[in-house]
Amino acid sequence: MGKRKEESISKPRSHKRQRQEYTDEHSDESNEEENSQSSADSNISSLPTVGEVGIIESIQLKNFMCHSMLGPFQFGSNLNFVVGNNGSGKSSVLTALIVGLGGKATATNRGSSLKMFVRDGETSADISITLRNQGRDAFKPEVYGSSIIVNQRINLDGSRSYRLKSKSGTLISSKKEELLGILDHFNIQVDNPVSVLTQEMSKHFLQSKNEGDKYKFFMKATQLEQMKEDYASIMKTKKNTSIQIEQGGKHLQELKLLYRDKRDRYKNIGIMNDLRNHLEDLKHKMAWAVVGEMEKEIQPLREGIRAEEENAEKFVQKLEECQVKVNEAEEKYKAIQEKLIAISEEAQALHPQCISLKADVQARRKAVNEAEVLYNRFKTELKRLGKDDEQLRKQIEQLKSSSNQVSEPEKLKRQRKITHLREQLKAFHDEEVMIGQQVEQFQQAIYKCKEELARLRREDCDVKQALDAKQKQLRELKDSKTNTLKRFGPHMPAFLEAVETAYRQGRFKHKPLGPLGAFIHPKDAELTLAVESCLKSLVQAFCCDNHSDERTLQELMSKYYPRGYRPQIIVNKFQNQVYDVRQRGVHHPEFPSVLTALEIDHAMVANCLIDARGIETILLIKSSRKAREVMQLNRPPKNCREAFTAEGDQVFERRYYSSDYTRPKFLSQDVEAEISHLEKEIEHKKAQLTASQQRLYSIDNEIRQNEDHLYGHRQHQKELQIKIRTTNAEIADLENVEEHQSVDIRTLEDEAEENKGKMESVKQDMQQQSRKMEELKNILQVAEKKFEEMKEKIHQVEENAGPIK
Repeated sequence: MGKRKEESISKPRSHKRQRQEYTDEHSDESNEEENSQSSADSNISSLPTVGEVGIIESIQLKNFMCHSMLGPFQFGSNLNFVVGNNGSGKSSVLTALIVGLGGKATATNRGSSLKMFVRDGETSADISITLRNQGRDAFKPEVYGSSIIVNQRINLDGSRSYRLKSKSGTLISSKKEELLGILDHFNIQVDNPVSVLTQEMSKHFLQSKNEGDKYKFFMKATQLEQMKEDYASIMKTKKNTSIQIEQGGKHLQELKLLYRDKRDRYKNIGIMNDLRNHLEDLKHKMAWAVVGEMEKEIQPLREGIRAEEENAEKFVQKLEECQVKVNEAEEKYKAIQEKLIAISEEAQALHPQCISLKADVQARRKAVNEAEVLYNRFKTELKRLGKDDEQLRKQIEQLKSSSNQVSEPEKLKRQRKITHLREQLKAFHDEEVMIGQQVEQFQQAIYKCKEELARLRREDCDVKQALDAKQKQLRELKDSKTNTLKRFGPHMPAFLEAVETAYRQGRFKHKPLGPLGAFIHPKDAELTLAVESCLKSLVQAFCCDNHSDERTLQELMSKYYPRGYRPQIIVNKFQNQVYDVRQRGVHHPEFPSVLTALEIDHAMVANCLIDARGIETILLIKSSRKAREVMQLNRPPKNCREAFTAEGDQVFERRYYSSDYTRPKFLSQDVEAEISHLEKEIEHKKAQLTASQQRLYSIDNEIRQNEDHLYGHRQHQKELQIKIRTTNAEIADLENVEEHQSVDIRTLEDEAEENKGKMESVKQDMQQQSRKMEELKNILQVAEKKFEEMKEKIHQVEENAGPIK
């Protein structure tokens, strides 16, 4: 119950009491609220009393219980009645009064939690209560003034906040302790049924017949219960205090003894203080003496400084000119860097075409060689048939011109022998052709085996190099378990230590940053390979603030890295903020850019990657199919130059390049998984190398066997040629005998005609093969020309890149 201060009026005059009615009409969204009236007795001049402090002047509710807006209600200084129909908000005003002055939700008997008082569909409820603060018992009148406004907001999660304001609306405090101090000062007890009696509490009090309940009500109403609890707490505090006093008494004796000891020591060191003061005076005199000496030494220096300051303007002007030149050089460097990136991309695009053209040239050359072999075979056959035709003509002419008469039996014997020799000769020729074909087959087999052997040796060399690289990478990964910097090379820790030493010695104006890969961390592990494929050698690069630091860093690198294998150095003025790339960066609702997909530890590392690679314009898309849809099937997103997939493939608007990498080397976070994967790859490479060596051994044996067979067939071919010459000589001797040759000339003529038919057939085959060979040669020339043009183009690109590098 609030305190009521009364003042006596010496001459009371009788006047009629005048009633003031305060009516406030409200209607919520569901039209369920009705008119509510508040009547109060006004201050009447004839009454002898006026309230001073703790009086509720007004109350206003917003989104409280079922009311969207209720009040403000202005109350009188004395007795007030709140009347209205059911549902108009009478109980809501009483409930808000309890809750607004810090009472618990259970004390209202209208809910178990504060969030139940927030109107449905709203996020918070507001209660504003104005308390009178006048007279000599006012609470901090110089701060709050004549009224205290208590604002309370109840959130939907059940939390609440207080705002205590002065009459002018100035926020004084937002602490509940301040509100409790005000309530204690005004003796307002919201949980005391004598102060605030709810419907449920009055009903329970009237209906209860239990004397114990009424006694509890009495204890609570008279604050005896609170006093009992306070008394118990005070007795407990008193007991604890007595124990502490007893312990403190014991400790006090020890402190007295310690005090006496310290006092004696203080007296003994008094002389030391005098000596110390004298020493301080001497030090001061010595310092001033040193100052005097230094001033004498400084005087020439000051004169020199004045002389140098006179020349400072010239140096400043020269410095500005140099700065302009430096800015121009940096712009040229950036342009050259962009040109170098474009040339590198062009060279990468030309390499697959060059490999394809080279394979095409090899295939065309092989086809031309096969056609030439077949053409030479026809040519050899035609020469042989020509020689046979010439011999047949000579035999026919000799037979026709022969006029010697020989006996019939001798003619028949000679004819049979010649026929037999011709059959042998034909068999020798057939065998020679067959041997020639077999020799050619062996030659082709040896040629193919040697090609396969060369290919396998190249593959074997590639596998060995890959195996060495994998083993080296495995060693670096295992070393990186204890030192993560070893991922970037075995010399990296020692090199960084040398950089740190040089920086401490003052050789650098700003400490270089690097390797850049040590400062970046992919947020999504699945995009690690994509990031490495995008950044490539920039992962191992370093960043310097100026060209002087760059030269110093190059000098240090020469001690740890051979020429051609040194990390890249980027020169960029150091600053503490990342570039603002919101206008020129790519923004996609589904896929991140390289810049947003990375956690970068240093602003300059981000700026270097933006300058050197444009990471704000590159998207990372895990699926290659989705990447093609975004970049090629539709128009690429705004400011997007390219994209990378989770497999490391590079996707442009009209081009797609597969990645040379299969696993991340520098940025992987799971070192154990990478080590396990590398060990499996090394085992696979070793098995592949073993299989390759076995295949090499098998092909080498096959080549030796074919060469042995080829040597044997050539020897047999030579023997056959000797037999053919011998047989031809015997036939010639028999045909040249000076006797009448009775050989059947018609048979020889038929054989000659058959031989001519074969010659015509072979000639046609030769012509056809010659045309085919010419066509293949033309195609080969075109392919070789394209290949040479491509090689020249790549050479030109490399020559252009050389000076730029």
